[in-house]
Amino acid sequence: MQVKGIKDDIKGIIFDMDGLLVNSEELYWQANIQVAEEEKLGTPRDAYLKLTGATVKEMQAFYHKYFKTDADRDRFIKRTDDLVWQWTDEGKLKLRPGVQEALDEFKKRGLQMAIASSNYEDVLQHFLWATGIRNYFDFYLGYLDVQKGHIKAKPAPDIYLAATKKMNLPKENILVFEDSSTGVQAAKNAGLKCIMVPDLIAPTEQDKQNAIMICQNFFDFLKKI
Repeated sequence: MQVKGIKDDIKGIIFDMDGLLVNSEELYWQANIQVAEEEKLGTPRDAYLKLTGATVKEMQAFYHKYFKTDADRDRFIKRTDDLVWQWTDEGKLKLRPGVQEALDEFKKRGLQMAIASSNYEDVLQHFLWATGIRNYFDFYLGYLDVQKGHIKAKPAPDIYLAATKKMNLPKENILVFEDSSTGVQAAKNAGLKCIMVPDLIAPTEQDKQNAIMICQNFFDFLKKI
């Protein structure tokens, strides 16, 4: 596949999932707000945006700031996860604009497609089956693969390097799609070309340097092939 502005022929695509393919980051944000109000934490609503695409270190710092005990933190996380699972079953999880059309086009062109996500296996599967896109992908890597492989989470390049190895294609023929600064940095660290499709948080100056292209949505990208 030839893309305007990219000289290499693209033969494989690796996607992040949350906030890129599906609107789950928005659901997690709404769930965080609801649970915080239930628990009367008194944290500002926009505080939870800091968890969007956050590194492990950033998440730990956030929880340390707002929760007195690990038990309080764990209860908050579980209640948030349960709400998102429930909302997914209720049909509130949606594909982001242009995702269905992009997946159809990439499949038609015979490209390899994979997911490299930091989310848990059961959640990843739940989201993929709920939105009907599971069978588009040749394979996926998730949190369990990170644990089993003893590899570092994004922004470390590890998960993208693992996906590249499994895809068995030269790096120059692979394109990554990400929505967060952490993910874009991970792809850059892996030596891969990354296109950013921002979700809840606008691109930073660093993102503009790390990504080879920033698209408003997948419809925007499809105009370039």
